[in-house]
Amino acid sequence: MKNTLIDPAVVAEAMRQYDVTDLNTAAIRQIGGIVKYIEDKTGEEFVHFEMGVPGLPPVRIGIEAEHRALDEGKPAIYPPMPGIPELKREASRFLKAFVNVDISPEGCIPTVGSMQGAYAILTLCSQIDRRKDTILYIDPGFSVQKTQADVIGVKRESFDVYDYRAEKLGPKLESYLQKGNVAAILFSNPNNPTWMCLSDSELKTIGELATKYDTIVIEDLAYLGMDFRRDLGKPFQPPYQVSVSRYTDNYIIMMSASKIFSYAGQRIAVIAISDKIYSRYYEDLMKRYGLGRFGQVMVQRILYCLSSGTSHTAQYAIAAMLKAASDGTLDFVEEVKEYGRRTAKLKEIFQRNGFHIVYDHDLDEPLSDGFFFTVGYKDVEGGELLRQLMHYGVSAIVLSTTGSDQQGLRICASTVQPRHYDMLDRRLRLFNENYGK
Repeated sequence: MKNTLIDPAVVAEAMRQYDVTDLNTAAIRQIGGIVKYIEDKTGEEFVHFEMGVPGLPPVRIGIEAEHRALDEGKPAIYPPMPGIPELKREASRFLKAFVNVDISPEGCIPTVGSMQGAYAILTLCSQIDRRKDTILYIDPGFSVQKTQADVIGVKRESFDVYDYRAEKLGPKLESYLQKGNVAAILFSNPNNPTWMCLSDSELKTIGELATKYDTIVIEDLAYLGMDFRRDLGKPFQPPYQVSVSRYTDNYIIMMSASKIFSYAGQRIAVIAISDKIYSRYYEDLMKRYGLGRFGQVMVQRILYCLSSGTSHTAQYAIAAMLKAASDGTLDFVEEVKEYGRRTAKLKEIFQRNGFHIVYDHDLDEPLSDGFFFTVGYKDVEGGELLRQLMHYGVSAIVLSTTGSDQQGLRICASTVQPRHYDMLDRRLRLFNENYGK
């Protein structure tokens, strides 16, 4: 602990303030609070890697469209529950342009961010068949989506996909599905926190098993198009974003304006329900709600009770951004490539100072540089590693909170600025000199 930037007593006091004794169980917001406490107490700026927030300006097209809607008096009017027609039409078109999937505008529904979308989907999927009461998470994943299941009261199971790629994925997945209790499978692609990208063949495996066991797949495409190893930014042209939707009709896609359009503050997203699932009748829903069709219950019962619609003016913003992307006048993928450039620099700094990349390959390919990556240090346990790094003014989240079985940290490159590179290098060098001996 010699020559640390932060007095260990201050770190210990900050953890006590937030009732955290083990950083392996600390939520992202708790870590953010601990770090803010230390910064206020010491005056030292941290290099922040904990929060997955956009670090680019919001897309102007969205701001202008929302401004027009504000000027037209839209805030005075309740938004239509299924979404404004422009958004529904442009969401359907965008999915065709960049994922090459056909989903009717009817099934494209705005939500208050993908957080609300996931909550609504998990709620409804857990009610369609009384025999299916469990959500299966293909981990690592966004930890709050598991908290949502806990809040709703849905059972959950999960496995770390790290050791079950390619031909190993099918048997592992089927070992859960054959129990007959899995209502839905949830994963993100590209993956938060590892940035792994499931391959087309792996998605085919998931889709075929979902069909076989009549399970809904929830595909979180928060980082749609951001596998920068391929040019995914040309509308209506291959290559397209890989998706489970090519291999099953039992799917729901979540896509958000937060990362791809840097429009996080307005909390606007879309859930896109396959035509089959949207119109499907479930007897258990009829008994519960007096409505039997999945899409009707989603709009008229679940989302109505959660928020009675989604911000009217923000719907015009995302509709305009989706339209511009599909028209080819907004290259949203080119704009967010900055995250990949930041990550490449950060990886080099971490590795130069004794760290290693934990999740480093997609099958036989090196991982893409994107929004997130993962680091470990020798055989140091994840919570202890984060605690030690806090003494050097570096923050992150522990991989164990994401369902990972590996030891290490998730690093988010989004808010890093050029001045942080030298700062990080100096701090990690000091850490390595002190801790690495």
